[in-house]
Amino acid sequence: MKKVAVTGAFDDIRSGDVRLLQAAAKLGQVQVLLPADETIRDLEGREPKFPQEERRYLMQAIRYVNEVPPVRDWENRDSLPAGSFQQPDIWVVGEAEDNPLKRAKAAVRGVDYQVIKDEELPDLSGGQARADWTSGDGLARKKVMVTGCFDWFHSGHVRFFEEVSELGDLYVVVGHDENVRLLKGDGHPMFNQDERRYMVGAIRYVRQALISSGHGWLDAEPEFARVRPDIYAVNEDGDKPEKRVFCEEQGIEYVVLKRLPKPGLPKRESTALRGF
Repeated sequence: MKKVAVTGAFDDIRSGDVRLLQAAAKLGQVQVLLPADETIRDLEGREPKFPQEERRYLMQAIRYVNEVPPVRDWENRDSLPAGSFQQPDIWVVGEAEDNPLKRAKAAVRGVDYQVIKDEELPDLSGGQARADWTSGDGLARKKVMVTGCFDWFHSGHVRFFEEVSELGDLYVVVGHDENVRLLKGDGHPMFNQDERRYMVGAIRYVRQALISSGHGWLDAEPEFARVRPDIYAVNEDGDKPEKRVFCEEQGIEYVVLKRLPKPGLPKRESTALRGF
């Protein structure tokens, strides 16, 4: 299978970035060539918002990405970097990033150059469903559900999904826009429900991402009825008495996890990142 390179800092990733990766994955195995912090300082004259290890952790969690190899030297943003990785067959760029210099650099390296136009990007409804997983002995895994706003998507969300997915097949219910405003007030959410669901669904630990259709702290009650999970997992911030009571009444195991970042990475909270 062909190696497909996508380059960029991916510093504060958004759905447009992920949609480009999804489109690139149709061409082969995606390598994300991610510049180091010092490279961003040298090329762009600024500090990265997020350190390379955090950006790399998030990139590796995206289901459309096969590898994030180490990058050594990067002449400029319009070139392919060097490093201890196999030279790609294709260099994919978004329409806004296309320019003659990149085309020339690709030609010198003998790499096919492809531009993904904006109208060719997948829409926000795609790429969610996954096949059922089984345990090592062939038995179906338990179903685990989590709920939340997931407004400014960050590495803390990825870590939560990573931990929860160890309990079984993970279903994530994203709060619909009206209910998020009801619970958090005006100005929320920053990103609409379709974009938030897409970002959650793009993470490899998530079997399926849904949008809630109820209201209040139990806005996902209709989705509980549809999915019929064995476990409802929350972090410490999301632990509510009504959730505990609901699980007791429904015979659902209730699991509370500590809100801890991936070792070596900073703790992140969506509220603190607003306007970051």
